[in-house]
Amino acid sequence: MASKRPFVEEDFSCSICCSVFSDPVVLPCGHSGCGECVESYWKVKGSRECPLCRKLVCELCRDSEEHRNHTCRPICEVAEENKIILRSELTALSTKKVIIQRAKYDCEETAVYIKHDSRVIESRIRKGFKNLHQRLDDEEKVMIERLQIEREEKLEIIRNKVKKMNEGIASLSGTIKDLEQTLNSEDIRLLKNFKETLKRLKYTPQDPEVSPGELIDHAKYIGNLKFNVLSKIRESVPYSPVVLDPKTVNCQLKLSDDLTDVWNPNVFLDDSEYWTIVPLPTNLERFQHYPCVLGSVGYSTGTHSWDVDVSDNSFWMVGVTTESVQRKGTFGLPNDIWTIGFESQTLSVRSPQESRVHLSGYEIPKQMALER
Repeated sequence: MASKRPFVEEDFSCSICCSVFSDPVVLPCGHSGCGECVESYWKVKGSRECPLCRKLVCELCRDSEEHRNHTCRPICEVAEENKIILRSELTALSTKKVIIQRAKYDCEETAVYIKHDSRVIESRIRKGFKNLHQRLDDEEKVMIERLQIEREEKLEIIRNKVKKMNEGIASLSGTIKDLEQTLNSEDIRLLKNFKETLKRLKYTPQDPEVSPGELIDHAKYIGNLKFNVLSKIRESVPYSPVVLDPKTVNCQLKLSDDLTDVWNPNVFLDDSEYWTIVPLPTNLERFQHYPCVLGSVGYSTGTHSWDVDVSDNSFWMVGVTTESVQRKGTFGLPNDIWTIGFESQTLSVRSPQESRVHLSGYEIPKQMALER
């Protein structure tokens, strides 16, 4: 039978103060020390751990019968596990930070675009109103000119009448004078010239006639003036039943100032033009990859038709789609689109089921009629 190792002085010494135990305590890890030394160590350290092996000490695990079977683990081991969890959280937070930073950058770019866009729209509004003002000025000049012409015509008529009246007055004045001289002449002479005098009196000027329409027609010029002018201008102003929506246009396409024409510039830009281009924001409504653009107004009921001028373009595609059409993440033609198009010298129609039917034998149109 093996003999037990004899006790030595170190077995009764505190590992903290190196003196003989005073009120000794045994920690769950098996190490011991003076109760006062252990308490002082814990106060200085700020945590309850063994001074020798650094294992955490739970008072309940140490003193309570209920916690007798609880185990203690090294701080470094538990800390490493917690670090793994925290590193995972750090990665998630860093990723979220990058997402927010990108969103912030997009917002800042959108703000730049909004400022640029507002200047463009303001310029086009001013240009449109300047055109309307010019049309109003032109119409005003036309109306004033017509008024002046009519005024001169009316005055010329009056002047002619006055001239005739003056001639009549002069004629009558001469006749009256002759008649008065006749009345004052001798009776023999009066009787001798009586028939001749009566004959002359039959050729007196006619009475002045007052004819209608001598005055300027006020109603023709100022009656419903605004409505008539605007109606006339409207007849000369082009109207398009379909206005394209710039919020949806793909970056490969360009819209006309009045938002009725769309084309792919496909031209080389010099440096001055390149640096004036403002990137389009990646808003939800915009087609990300495929060159598409939608009309600004949608329809849910009724029958509607439009004429689309495709001219002599070598590639074009027109059609209708749903409002929920996919606009992001697809490089091909999105689903939910009914189209007719011309590509590679071939005319074809396409349905949402990706089926394409070639229209052989048809003349290539320059204008398309769409109906929904």
